[in-house]
Amino acid sequence: MKLHDPRPNKGSHTPSRRLGRGHGSGRGKTAGRGTKGQKSRAGGGIPAWFEGGQTPIHIRTPKLHGFKNRFRVEYAAINLARLSDVAPGTLITPEVLRHDGLLRDQKTRPQPVKILGGGDAPRGVTIHAHAFTQSAVEKLESVGSVAQLISWPDGAPVERTPEMAIEAPASEPAPEEAAAAAPEASNETDVPPAADESESES
Repeated sequence: MKLHDPRPNKGSHTPSRRLGRGHGSGRGKTAGRGTKGQKSRAGGGIPAWFEGGQTPIHIRTPKLHGFKNRFRVEYAAINLARLSDVAPGTLITPEVLRHDGLLRDQKTRPQPVKILGGGDAPRGVTIHAHAFTQSAVEKLESVGSVAQLISWPDGAPVERTPEMAIEAPASEPAPEEAAAAAPEASNETDVPPAADESESES
């Protein structure tokens, strides 16, 4: 065997087609391109995104400008101005607001209620809602009203949240603070005084 004897495996290399070499080759004259037209020309062809002249999909698809959080919480918002005529001592809950028609239609998709700070706050009322803006809380506290957070969807009362400045009952001090406030225990153990030597000898 010599250096020019090795050959590639059968089928691993396929000779390129010879186009335009006469009728006998099977690909003469038009060289397999057909007659006339855009695709028969040298350098001609149709882009992959071309759709025959109609508006292509990358043009008719709405563009996504910016970011929209798919896990956002949509609130049914209401301003304090719509509650300014409520009599003092009234308890305002989401059920009351829906019954009085102050919230948009929520038959198909109930939403948590958020109180906004627009307008004057009602005096001496208690409002239960799932969220309050900081301005709403300040206005309610300034006129002696109470803003009480409730959870969603069961409506149980919530003591406080980091975002809200709602008064909460005083909590017990943390274990670290209690330990620091307590007097330090002495490590010395109480040892009874030793008896006199004279008494021990007697």
